Order: sequence, then C-alpha cells, then structure tokens
Amino acid sequence: MSELKTIEAQLLQELQERAVSKYAYVLSETEKQELNTEGADFKLMRTVFGAGISVIVFDGTRKGAASGNDCSEEGIKSVVESAAAAAASSPEDAANDIAPDQGGHAFYQGIYEPDFERFFDRLKELQGAIAAEYSKVNVMQMVGDHTKTHSLYANSNGTKAESFRGCYDVTLEFSASDGEKNSGLDYTFLRTASLDKPLIELSDFRRKLSDIEKQIDPEPLQGKFEGTAVITPGCLVDLLSMTLENYAGSGVILDGTSLWLDKVGEKVADERITVGFDPFDETIVCAERITGDGFLAEPANVIENGVLKAHMLSLYAANKTGRPVMKSGSGLVMKAGAQSLEEIIGGIEKGLVVGGFSGGQPGTNGEFSGVAKNSFLIENGRVTKAVTETMINGNLGDMLQHVRGISAERDVQGIFTLPYLAVDGIIISGK
Repeated sequence: MSELKTIEAQLLQELQERAVSKYAYVLSETEKQELNTEGADFKLMRTVFGAGISVIVFDGTRKGAASGNDCSEEGIKSVVESAAAAAASSPEDAANDIAPDQGGHAFYQGIYEPDFERFFDRLKELQGAIAAEYSKVNVMQMVGDHTKTHSLYANSNGTKAESFRGCYDVTLEFSASDGEKNSGLDYTFLRTASLDKPLIELSDFRRKLSDIEKQIDPEPLQGKFEGTAVITPGCLVDLLSMTLENYAGSGVILDGTSLWLDKVGEKVADERITVGFDPFDETIVCAERITGDGFLAEPANVIENGVLKAHMLSLYAANKTGRPVMKSGSGLVMKAGAQSLEEIIGGIEKGLVVGGFSGGQPGTNGEFSGVAKNSFLIENGRVTKAVTETMINGNLGDMLQHVRGISAERDVQGIFTLPYLAVDGIIISGK
C-alpha cells in the first residue's frame, strides 16, 4: 500500500509528454480482508488487493475521461491515451470544467488498520445471537470485510487531497423457515468503524431478522384501498433517492423537465422534512471528502423544514444552467421526527408497512408503481399480518407533502441514516 507516489509521478510525466495542461486524476489502492460464511460455517478467508486510476483531460473546452485498474507504466499510458482520444473527439462545450484550487489536504477516516481477530469474534458472536434469538432464521450468507483505501486526488488548478480510510462492512443474506413453510429472501448491511458494540445491536439487524420470521406464512391481500404506507428506512433510501433525483438531479434540471425547476426557496414538502447529504455526520462512515468535480465536500440539505434549498447539480450542470453546484453527494441523512414508530402506527386505520420496493423509474411527474416487498398490513392501529407481494401506486412529490409521521427512531447503516416515513394517499392493491 505504498505505490501511489510512484504511479503519480509516472502519470504526471505522461501528461506532460502529451502537453496536457488541464487535467484531474484519482489514484487509489485498496486492501480488503474478507470472511465469508455459508450457513453456520466459515468457508472463506482471503485478502484482496486492488488499484485504480481515473483520468480526466481537457483539450480546450473538450473533455475526455478514462479509467482502469492497471497501474503499470503501460497501463498508465493506455489510460491517458484513451482520455486524450476521447477529448479530441468530443464536442466543444464551455461548461466542461474542474473545480478551482481547493488547496492541499490529508484526510484520515475510520479505522485504517483493522483488529481482525476482534472482528472475527464479533462475527461469530452475531452468528450465535441469530441462532439463539431467531431460531427460524437461516443465514444463507454472511460476508464480513475490512477495507482500507489510500487515494490521491489532484487537478491542474492546484488541488491535492490524500485520503486514508478504513471501515468494517457486514452483509447478511437470510430467509426463514418453519417445517415446509419458507419465507422469501432478504438482506441487510452495516458499515462501521467501531467494534465496541455487538453487531446484532447495530443497523436494522434485529428488525429485519424479526420481520423475516413473520414472513414465513404471508397471506394475499384482498381488494384495493387508499391508505397509509409506513416506509422502512431500508426502503426509504431507495424511494427518497429516486425522489430527489427525479425532481432535483442534474439530468432533469439540464433538460428542464423537473417539477422543482424554479422551486428553490419554496415549500415542496411537509415542514417536518429535512433531508440532504452530510459526509461529516457522526453516523456516516468513510464518506467522500472531495467530490468528483474536485470540490471539498460540504454538508448540503436538499430540503430543509419542507423548503427546497438546492438542486443536486454537478459542476457541468451548474455551469450549463447558471445555478449553484452541490458540493456533496454522499451520506444521505434525514432528520428524525417527534413520534415513536409505535405511536405513528397506532394512529393508522388501514395501511401497509413497506419493507422493500421493486418498480420501474417514475415519470417526470413523479408517478410510481411497483411491488411492495416484505410488507405487513396495518389495521386499526396494529400491524396484523404479513402479506404477499402487493402493488402500491402513488406520486413521489405528493408523498413528501402528505406525511402522516416521521419516526424518532432512525436506522444507522453507516452509509445513510434515515427514519421511518409514514405517508398518506398511497393506493394499495391486492387480489
């Protein structure tokens, strides 16, 4: 893990020989130590080394990019050649640019050198806790790994950032069974830099494991009704990301199709909603410190107290539209609410706890339709039964305005921190 300076020197020499005066690059090397289980047995332990090179070059206002994982002298030469060729053949566009000089920085995040023996003990402990507390659960696969990454970002404007980061990741894939009855598959994830607590107490492990046991014998939902959807954090990350991209992403702002095109400073959501990206939030592990455009990352709310604060624009989209660039893009965080999940559900006459969602991309108007997975029926303030895959329909923009409640509880998975969101006006359809 000490070759980046040599690779950087070779890359700079290649850029100089090609008379490339405007450029940006990212170099990285990684070391991943991984443990895999199948069922109750640890089956694989391995260490994987990786490297990467990504280069952007400019030819006037033309821009070209290329990347690869061969950091030999020939590999570096090939990547630069490809980027230069792409720039030469691309159209001129004055919006192509890189961030101005951000200075020199060194970032240290997470736990760079792992305590792998303790990590192994925590994984064994997790395995034992699942067996003891969730006897109907079958862990199909558990993958635990520690990844340390050393990276360099630099551009021709003078920015230079070196980063050292390390974190533990745990991925679980599981089902449940009782005799000949079986649930479907589910999975969950945790990223952490600390092994101070038992893993079973982190992320959404307990809820997911408990829910999958209740999914062993689901019932088909009868009929169709308009009700309240209680969206779990693991599902909300997908629906919320879809919503923000659909209304505030670079693509829809560039092509002018966003319904929030001229809504910055206006109310677009329930006033209880504050959501955005904060790579420095204490619950977020090893998030970006410098953006792909070369800006130092900053916390950035997209919606604050229901008001649209910013579009999620890349530097190119910002230059093209004359709007502000967003200097963040990792660490999705939503402010917790004032009610407990139990209180929210207690006030719902009829609805659905939505554990997952599978559907196509929504239209520009935000209309969505898809299958609610790993879900439970709510009747008269109680979660009554697991239901088989059920259709839900609604509108992403309306969803943020028709909020019944936001939970005080939040799931912390290391890459996002989100509460449960209960929204009215969702069409829920069974047989």
